[in-house]
Amino acid sequence: MATDITDTAHTLEASAVMKLFPGRPRLLTLGEPTHGEDSLLDLRNDLFLRLIEEEGYRTVAIESDCLRGLLVDAYVTTGRGTLDDVMRSGFSHGWGASAANRELVRRLRAHNEGRPPHEQVRFAGFDGPLEITDAASPRQALTALHAYLSASVDAELLPCSAGALDRLLGADDAWTTPAAMTDPARSVGRSAEAKELRLLADDLTALLDTETPHLLAATSREDLERARLYARTATGLLRYHFRMADPAPNRMTLLVSLRDQMMADNLLALAERGPTLVHAHNAHLQRDKSSVRMGAAPLAWWGAGALVSARLGERYGFVATALGTLRHHGVDVPPRDSVEGHLYALPDDPCLLDAPRLATALGTASPVPRPSPYYGYAPLDPAHLSRMDGVVFVRDVPQGGVR
Repeated sequence: MATDITDTAHTLEASAVMKLFPGRPRLLTLGEPTHGEDSLLDLRNDLFLRLIEEEGYRTVAIESDCLRGLLVDAYVTTGRGTLDDVMRSGFSHGWGASAANRELVRRLRAHNEGRPPHEQVRFAGFDGPLEITDAASPRQALTALHAYLSASVDAELLPCSAGALDRLLGADDAWTTPAAMTDPARSVGRSAEAKELRLLADDLTALLDTETPHLLAATSREDLERARLYARTATGLLRYHFRMADPAPNRMTLLVSLRDQMMADNLLALAERGPTLVHAHNAHLQRDKSSVRMGAAPLAWWGAGALVSARLGERYGFVATALGTLRHHGVDVPPRDSVEGHLYALPDDPCLLDAPRLATALGTASPVPRPSPYYGYAPLDPAHLSRMDGVVFVRDVPQGGVR
């Protein structure tokens, strides 16, 4: 059995990653089993930069706020702003504090320096403006969409004025109160104003679509793509706030599903623009249904990877990351009968494995799911191996992450 597993393993190189696929995936995704470990992000940085240089990928997208990511993209492509400002304001979830994320931004800017736009690498966040504790007001996305259309189409085509939007939006604090995450009655998502905003967001999005030929002539494709991002974000946030106000027992399942739907829509838009590298938690990128226990309630939903893979087929590639130990969080040497336990004895570290071949090699061994003593770490599910394209295995993760 050990020989068979060894035969599926390769040194982690860009060329080895590409051999996992029949052709270059439009979206090539790398998952991680836990957040906040800079050594895993350093590995991501090195691999992504090699894939950019050797395979022509032109966007790097990470699990961060899609609107904040516009600030990072402007910096890496034009040098606008400063690195300190971008790290402070261009990331959500605290990712801006990561030294590895800072190094990624620095290296992308260095790569783009002096290159024409068509040769530059873009940056994107593909998560919604959402945190575990709250969701953003739809103000930024809605007002930016309205401003773009106001500057380019006849006024009589607009469904409302900027002043009307402002009055309906009200105070941002009412949208972002953390209390609404646990108490539906504290959410404004089903107020009369929020319901009217949903209709207006739909009308503005429809106007954006019906006026596309004119908008391409009057503005630029990049401006139009940004407006479509505002439209997706506004409608997604209003839908999310609507469900935050829902007292139904399946409320949290609906919320995590809507978050991944927003992620999927952003990823599909990036794939339409060009070949894209993606980094996020394994749970968001896998083809199988995702699951998590939130409090006493188990949640199961289709993640962004499953949704996008259903649309893109072989143009979607998923490489998961697995690890042996995370000792500073109590994750010690894996049980020998787990997937990670079988991989722990491999000679190369890190190494890349062909996931379907690994599943075949492990078939008669019937690996068991690995228990996790740390809520922030999700071991590989052996049942998912055959629907992954590859696995990056890291034997030991040293302490040093931001979380």
